[in-house]
Amino acid sequence: MNIINQPYIGQLAVLYEGNGDLLPYQQLAARLGVPLYQGLTKDIPEAFLLTWRDGALKLLDRELFKKGGLFVDIEPRSGEQRSWPAPKQDALAHALGRKTHTVIDATTGWAQDSLHIFRMGYELQCIERSPIMAELLSDGFKRLAALDWMQRLNLEPLRLLAGDAIEILAALETPPDCIYLDPMFPPKRKKSALAKKSMMVLRDLLGDDQDKELLFEAALKAAGKRVVVKSPDYAESLGGKPSESFQGKLLRFDVYLK
Repeated sequence: MNIINQPYIGQLAVLYEGNGDLLPYQQLAARLGVPLYQGLTKDIPEAFLLTWRDGALKLLDRELFKKGGLFVDIEPRSGEQRSWPAPKQDALAHALGRKTHTVIDATTGWAQDSLHIFRMGYELQCIERSPIMAELLSDGFKRLAALDWMQRLNLEPLRLLAGDAIEILAALETPPDCIYLDPMFPPKRKKSALAKKSMMVLRDLLGDDQDKELLFEAALKAAGKRVVVKSPDYAESLGGKPSESFQGKLLRFDVYLK
């Protein structure tokens, strides 16, 4: 995977805690264009830190520092099958379609839906435009590729394309059957549950997806058969009235057929 050469400018630094070789930390800081600190001190101004802990690249803030941090979790979520390929039974599988084989997740984020799609046996490519998330994803996908069941089944590791999804989709040579979108919507202002820490951190670092309408248009042009948009149940449909819609818990999957 090629990490895009667009340095992150903001409240982020790389932290070396004295464990292992310093070189990977130096290389990570150089790729992202952020400071590298050798040891945590109270005068570090950045609010977020990247470091390797317990064999995974993790994102920390001051609140998470003693709790282990956030990372790309390659284990199935509660209720998801651990087998491969997992049964295509839930709302997401119905939205992707029975005749779908190739999928592009154009808004990968923490990759929980990407990993679920991959475990169901779809041929999947992932796109992520945030250099920070691209680093976390690259680390997670390397850990996934090293798992016994991945090697035993001789499965290809997930492919990550780092860059602007609108530009990448416009340049595709072969259209995928389905393009999957899970853009960040503004949080519900009234009676909303506290957002998960992972989403709160993403919003603090990256903000909402202000160009999700343009991304939808690009996806509709690039997809071979359908576009699937994951939305919170309170949000209006991103592309107008969908061809069909599948309801999940507190969310829905809107399907737009070509």
